[in-house]
Amino acid sequence: MIFETSDQTRLFYELKGNVSSSVTVALLNGVMASTSSWGYLVPMLERLNVRILLHDFAGQLLSDKPNNLSFERHCQHLKELLHHLDIQQVHLVGTSYGGEIAMQYAATIKEGVQSITIIDSASELDDDLRQKVARWAELADHPDGSYFFTEMMKDIYGDRYLHDQKAGLAERARLFQSMDRSYFEGQKQLYAAFLRDLHLTDSLSNIQCPALVICGEEDTLKPVHFSKLIADRIAGSEFVVVPGSGHVAIFEKPDELNSIIGGFLLKHL
Repeated sequence: MIFETSDQTRLFYELKGNVSSSVTVALLNGVMASTSSWGYLVPMLERLNVRILLHDFAGQLLSDKPNNLSFERHCQHLKELLHHLDIQQVHLVGTSYGGEIAMQYAATIKEGVQSITIIDSASELDDDLRQKVARWAELADHPDGSYFFTEMMKDIYGDRYLHDQKAGLAERARLFQSMDRSYFEGQKQLYAAFLRDLHLTDSLSNIQCPALVICGEEDTLKPVHFSKLIADRIAGSEFVVVPGSGHVAIFEKPDELNSIIGGFLLKHL
């Protein structure tokens, strides 16, 4: 489905689960991802009998790719989408980039946020993270999309996952060869927003809802100390480190994440 925001940005979104439920869980994508990336988590949420909202941020695969993206703009888009769907209360679950948008939303808009789950995210930059994302922007200009993916995956997946999923990752790299160039232009806009707007640490104390912070033990893109900082700054938050996982815990350790997130949500539904 398509929703057009007040600034004429067309967002792709999906509703799953019990669409009549009064309880909504919104899943917020990582930067490279699309709504399909939540395939391991959705069945667990369906068993909880909740409404599940997924959407591609502006700049992502199935949504418009305008210039001048920002965290604030993403939050405004989400607010408008929730209003359009008459969703007055929501549990936010975000991974990486999506976790950062979730934090900004819960800290600034706040309205209707019942809980927040933050997976493999950061609230500020360090030199290593800044340099990696800046390099991704350069890779997005490479004419071979498979090279872009092959180089990026070294930053995001743990060594065990890279080894065990070698064939599957090679197939994904081949799919990137035929990806429309608009995807890569959107990625560059998203990276620019990330590098400019990731200064959330001082606002984390404004998050008053129940919070769960999760990080892969072997995350080298946004290592555990980033998640520990987030958990320390959000009063009463829960903090979980997932053993054997790199940056993409939703792919690398889906069973563990289902247990962790499902248990947390059950306490706050």
